[in-house]
This record gives sequence, C-alpha cells and structure tokens, in this order.
Amino acid sequence: MAPTLPALLCLGLSVGLRTQVQAGTFPKPIIWAEPSSVVPSGSSVTILCQGPPNTKSFSLNKEGDSAPRNMHPALKPWDKANFFISNVREQQAGRYHCSHFIGVNWSEPSEPLDLLVAGEEPAGRLRDRPSLSVRPSPSVAPGENVTLLCQSGERTDTFLLSKEGAAHRPLRLRSQDQDRRYQAEFSLSPVTSAHGGTYRCYGSLSTDPYLLSQPSEPLALVVSGLTWYLSVLIGVSVIFVLLLLVLLFFFLHHRGQDRCRKSRAADPGPEDRGPQSSSSPGADAQDQAICEQERRQPVAGHRDFWRQWGGDAEKGGGPGLGTETPHSTPPGAGWWGHRDLWRPWGDAQKGGGLHSIPRDARRGLQP
Repeated sequence: MAPTLPALLCLGLSVGLRTQVQAGTFPKPIIWAEPSSVVPSGSSVTILCQGPPNTKSFSLNKEGDSAPRNMHPALKPWDKANFFISNVREQQAGRYHCSHFIGVNWSEPSEPLDLLVAGEEPAGRLRDRPSLSVRPSPSVAPGENVTLLCQSGERTDTFLLSKEGAAHRPLRLRSQDQDRRYQAEFSLSPVTSAHGGTYRCYGSLSTDPYLLSQPSEPLALVVSGLTWYLSVLIGVSVIFVLLLLVLLFFFLHHRGQDRCRKSRAADPGPEDRGPQSSSSPGADAQDQAICEQERRQPVAGHRDFWRQWGGDAEKGGGPGLGTETPHSTPPGAGWWGHRDLWRPWGDAQKGGGLHSIPRDARRGLQP
C-alpha cells in the first residue's frame, strides 16, 4: 500500500500538468522584431520570442504559410530564441506568431507580429513618396497636443506612422481624400517625453497591407521643457532657500548688534580707563571692527547728518569749516561722531567761548 500512494500522486501531477498545457494555461510567449518591424526591402531583420522559465524550445510560423514550423532551442538563461531573416522580400512580409514548448505540448501562440516590407511592389511602385509634417511645431513642451500629418498625391488606402527604435507596432489609419490629396492625421495628445524621437510615414494599398511605399523624409519630434509639477517644485524650493538666507542674515545682524552693545557697556570712558591687558588681542580687534561697521548709519542717517551740519554752518558754526571735509572722520567714530564734534563749536559761537566747551574737547583744541 505504501508504494502505491506516491505513484498515484505522481500520476495525478502528470495528468494535471498535461491538462494545463493542453488547455493553454501557460503564459503566452512575447514576440518582437529588431531593429524594427518595418523593414526596407533587401535588408535583414531578427524576430525574437521569449517565454517563461524552463522553456525548452520555440517555434515561429507565418499565417497562411504551409511550410513546417521553424524551430529553435531556447537560449539559457534568457529563455528566448532569435529567428534571423536575411534579404527580406515580398515573400517574407506577413503576420507571424511564435509558441514555446514546455513539458509535453506547445503553448498558445503569441500575439501577432506584422512584418512590413517597404519599397516592394505594388505599393513600392508609388512614384510620390508621402510627406510628413507636424502641427503646431516640431519642438513642443510636455502636455501639449501634437498632430502628425501624412499626405500623398497618389491614391493611398492606408497610412502608417513608424517611430525609429520603438518596440510597439506602427500606427495605422485609413486615408481621407482632401482636394485630390490623400492624408491621415495622427494625434499625439498629450505629449510626453516618450513621444520624442524620429518618425517616418508610409503608404499602403488595401490589396497588399504588408507591403509599404518608400518612406517619407524623417521628422524629428523634440519634447523639451519641464512638466508643470516639476516647475512648481523648483519654484517652492527656490522660495524656501531664499527664506533661509533672509533668516540667516537677520540672525547674524542681530548677533552683531548684541555684541556691540556688550562691548560699549563694558568699555569705560577715557578718564576712568586705566592700564588694561587683553587676553585675546585678535578677538578684541575683530569685535572693534564689527562694532565700527555697525556704527555706520544707512542712507537716511547720512541725509539727517548733512541736514544737521548744513544748519550749523549757516548759523556760523565755528572755524575750520573751510578746511574740514565730510570724510575727515576721527578714528573710531561714525557719522554721528561728526555731529557731536561740531556741536561744541556752535555753542562757542553763541557766546560761550572756549570755556563753554567741555574740558575734554578743549584739551584737544588748544595748541
């Protein structure tokens, strides 16, 4: 009894696997063409098929072709196969499918791949190549609406729009007759960065949909600029950085003012200052330079100073006005030091004489 149970289990798994394969429950393989599914006549193309892990082999078949399947073993570890076709002609144009082999049966066929050959008859006999234009401009920003217009002066049933290097199949539209010109409008709306690239337009006849005309001249679509949310993000970041700089400026300015107040409060007058020793001459010099800068007044303070000085001069503000210049500022004094210096002279002219001048100022004026 014991050996019978494992045998039954293995038989059940085998039957279940075969049922799944026959029912087509395995994932379909993926099929694509490189470099493109639109192939100029006489050139080469590679059709690739990729399946799930443990795929043993692939087969490639063309719709309506009675030839046996073209089989290739799966390449490990990619689980895919390459089907190379050289010197592509009218006979190779058509719709292809691929299948993969796992276990005891083949999977369902892949999605179709249309291999289109450009320049072959009968569409290749069209003397007039289609033209390709863009509205509103070949250079657009993300989010805009763009229309690619294919036109031809000869009878054309269908237009195809192909993008260089794109993995998806070309866009196909039926043509419309506008004043004896056949045309089709391909709308790309809204445009994203993925739409940028080189486009070409082809024409075809309904009798041979896989044979295309000669391509139009290439058209380069450039998608440049930032999307609206990136612009908003950059704007908010710039405003945030500016606010940080403003706050840093006010912090440093307030810190310098506090340092100057403490320095002036701790600095005694000239009469009370005795012999002192500085433990940090460099720091004292730096503080003195900062305070000297803080004592300088803004432009409004300069105007008040000149107005005050001009008023004293008109009243006869004492000797020395003809030789002194506004820039002869005594060392260690700001603009307000000028006004304090000349105020004693104004008092002396009003009748007080030199005796009305404070002793400290008179000491510097006597020879």
